[in-house]
Amino acid sequence: MNIIEFIRAIAALAVTLGLIGLAAYALRRFGPDALTRLVTSRQIRRLRVVESLALDPTRRLVIFSLDGEERLMLLGEGKLLDWGPKPAAASPSPAVPAPEPVI
Repeated sequence: MNIIEFIRAIAALAVTLGLIGLAAYALRRFGPDALTRLVTSRQIRRLRVVESLALDPTRRLVIFSLDGEERLMLLGEGKLLDWGPKPAAASPSPAVPAPEPVI
């Protein structure tokens, strides 16, 4: 094997490794979720996470914004533990008698 064939084989290996690296970069940058990112970026987002705090390995507090209103949620052990703030129940208030006029 002469020197020209050896240089040619090294160049082919470099080109092949370069193409594999370029494909890996393209998959990371424009991966399977790239199409969904393009579609969702045009939509109006109603829900977003404001802040998250891990209380322990199984529980987490999450503040999120839903339609401009912030809510606090306690998550733990694979389920929703609490949702706040609770809307006030529409209970009828007891009728207060009007004061009698003084004559």
